[in-house]
Amino acid sequence: MARDTQSIVKMSRREGYALHPKAHKAMARRSTIPGNHGGRNQRNKASQYSLQLREKQKVKRLYGLLERQFANLMTEASRKKGQSGELLLQFLEQRADNAVYRAGLASSRRASRQLVTHGHFNLNGRRVDIPSIRLVAGDVLVLRDRSKTNQYFKSIDDVSPAPAEVPSWIKVNRKKFEITITGLPTRTEAEPDINEQLIVEYYSR
Repeated sequence: MARDTQSIVKMSRREGYALHPKAHKAMARRSTIPGNHGGRNQRNKASQYSLQLREKQKVKRLYGLLERQFANLMTEASRKKGQSGELLLQFLEQRADNAVYRAGLASSRRASRQLVTHGHFNLNGRRVDIPSIRLVAGDVLVLRDRSKTNQYFKSIDDVSPAPAEVPSWIKVNRKKFEITITGLPTRTEAEPDINEQLIVEYYSR
């Protein structure tokens, strides 16, 4: 399965946005753009196209998608009724790996993607190992019995403490490692520091 193996800290520095919890400290020490010319204040001279590109790259990397996956989602969102940008974020939030992350069973989206890819969860009673599967209301994602002996899940409160707040479209039974989808993600429950209109403009060129 294809995935982006670039350093998440370098990508965070490039986008000027912490794409992973561990990137916060690294960016506090060194927030310049990677590369020979990273010390120059390039972000202040950004063109409209550059702003659109960087926003697209930021969101794509934040949710861990490759270029074609992201472009296909944008195409689907633009063909449906409603605001294309908001629909795009809704599709991204509905991914199985994102739901595991939002439920607090992983400390990052990269970690949650790995948990799903390794087949630790059943979706509606069947083993699932595709992180991009889109969850809908009524779906139940639950840890497989054989995975409950895994040391990661035995020490879940240490490796991934319960979040202060879980989105309204997710119901979590942390003791059973069970996630129930109760509705659709709203724009206010997606990442706040995203300007989805810039992404729509990028793909509308």
